[in-house]
Amino acid sequence: MKLLVATGNQGKLKEIRRLLDESGVEVIGLDQYPGAPEVIEDGDTFEANARKKALEMAEYSNCLTLADDSGLVVDALKGAPGVHSARFAGEQGNDAANNAKLLKELADVADDKRQAAFNCVMALATPKGDCVTYTGAVFGLILREQRGEGGFGYDPLFMVPEYGKTMAELPLDIKNRISHRGNALRQVIPVLQEMAVKDA
Repeated sequence: MKLLVATGNQGKLKEIRRLLDESGVEVIGLDQYPGAPEVIEDGDTFEANARKKALEMAEYSNCLTLADDSGLVVDALKGAPGVHSARFAGEQGNDAANNAKLLKELADVADDKRQAAFNCVMALATPKGDCVTYTGAVFGLILREQRGEGGFGYDPLFMVPEYGKTMAELPLDIKNRISHRGNALRQVIPVLQEMAVKDA
């Protein structure tokens, strides 16, 4: 069974592929559809954006489609950057600029007030227009400087207290086990496996 993961983010695709390794599902990315239209993420919630992406790409590709919208929610910033996480500093996907802006905005916030969460909503859509969503979260603290070479986005600033390490310092297998995306995707796997059985 094929599953289109509607993302151009190679880091995200790699994580999802690893998580679905033993599910028997063939994961393909948007690179298989070079003419695919760009979905404008104009929703004001993670769920709205995930549903829109999944439904539009499932209809376009005629393939079962998984889309997610995820981001960083910082308590001291009243939930920002939220749905604007990837373009927090203005330019889509500029991790260095986004991290620099985050550090600047939190410069005067005390160490014990820097709580944050990575939130994720995954939407699984069929070409017929059915769509179900799944949510996941991981909680941590925003550091004052970046640590670690792995991951992407805000990972080098997001410290997971249980491990005393940032998301960028954790091995991918551990990151997948605890991450917001991993938490959401683990709910999707049994659904995909059930579909694959019916498909066989």
